[in-house]
Amino acid sequence: MDTIETQGVTIPRLGLGTFRMPGVSAQPAVETALSLGYRHIDTAAMYENEAAVGTAIAGSGIHRRELFVTTKVWHDQLAPEALQRAFATSLEKLKMDYVDLFLVHWPSADMDIASTLTAMARLREHGYARAIGVCNFNMPMIRRVVEDIQVPIAVHQIEYHPYLSQAPMLQYLRTKGIALTAYAPLAQGRAASDPILQSIGLKHNVSGSQVAVAWLLGQEGVIAIPKAARTETQRANLDAASIRLDDEDLSLIASLPKDQRFVNPPFACDWNATD
Repeated sequence: MDTIETQGVTIPRLGLGTFRMPGVSAQPAVETALSLGYRHIDTAAMYENEAAVGTAIAGSGIHRRELFVTTKVWHDQLAPEALQRAFATSLEKLKMDYVDLFLVHWPSADMDIASTLTAMARLREHGYARAIGVCNFNMPMIRRVVEDIQVPIAVHQIEYHPYLSQAPMLQYLRTKGIALTAYAPLAQGRAASDPILQSIGLKHNVSGSQVAVAWLLGQEGVIAIPKAARTETQRANLDAASIRLDDEDLSLIASLPKDQRFVNPPFACDWNATD
């Protein structure tokens, strides 16, 4: 599987997302994914499935060093002491001594970015998290982390799919050697029924969803973590990594609207902020 190297870690470019797989429902999905060849699993405290993910990994027989495991801290636990407690809880549920990537799941309006990221950096320095990063930060926030606080983040995880342009953010992250992880890469299922994506899929004998995944994986510095509970869907996403879209395909995808954001909770930051 293709990988990205950033901040001393090697990340498989296709991972398994586990959002909306609460409790024990995540365990069989992770077990199947691992048996198919997935080596990148994405979870979060808020998903309430870290224990199931940890159980699946522990029973897989796969050496821990062969896996890349991401978890995240929720936005009400970003003060340094609260963050450390939340991280310890995540490790206990995952049944692990360390995670490969630890992320701020969402920023909060009253967070002290410097204190939060400094606390995360300490976890990295002590080997409890091999790399750290953030999710759902706007451009001013990312610039502050990278340029002012100068914390070495490996990843920025944000919504990214054929209906939402992330061109300015992606361009900036590339200049800094930071990977972009695309969540909701299938636009919460909309890619499957899109006529343009379906027409491209027909040309390659694949589905519209596979075209969306291939489009993301064809971009420099981009990782995709589609949620997939069924074996057939997990396999289809793996197969999408080998699809090669041509210029005609890319032109058609470029014609899709690029302003459709489907994940925008009330506590989200101002996506359009510039300073």
